[in-house]
Amino acid sequence: MAVLRRVARPLLAAKFIRDGIAAVRDPALPDPPEDARGEREAPALATRLPFLPEDPEQLVRLQGAVQLGAGVLLALGRAPRVASAALAVTLVSSALTAGGRGPDDGSGARRVDLLTDLSLLGGLLIAAADTHGKPSLA
Repeated sequence: MAVLRRVARPLLAAKFIRDGIAAVRDPALPDPPEDARGEREAPALATRLPFLPEDPEQLVRLQGAVQLGAGVLLALGRAPRVASAALAVTLVSSALTAGGRGPDDGSGARRVDLLTDLSLLGGLLIAAADTHGKPSLA
């Protein structure tokens, strides 16, 4: 089972490392919604959590940095449960924000992206619960 973990963790982390590097280098910002006066609203997440930056570009870079750091930790097998949980949180937040972007073009690409994210979330939840056969704190 140890060999399987050494192979599976880097494979699972590869997408997050790639996405994290891309987000830190060049954050792709979705078009934020406008209010009735035509002004851009602050991201909903930043209004609910005051410790997060209100600038959408900084939020994307912060999420990218978390994905990059947690992805590297998961790939190296260092604190894999914490890293998997952090990646699951970033995956859920990105899936929720991506779901509201633009109309579907009929090709089903948004559905495929959602199913991919759900698959990755399942793998991350399994990795977060993996105790290497040792008893957990609970």
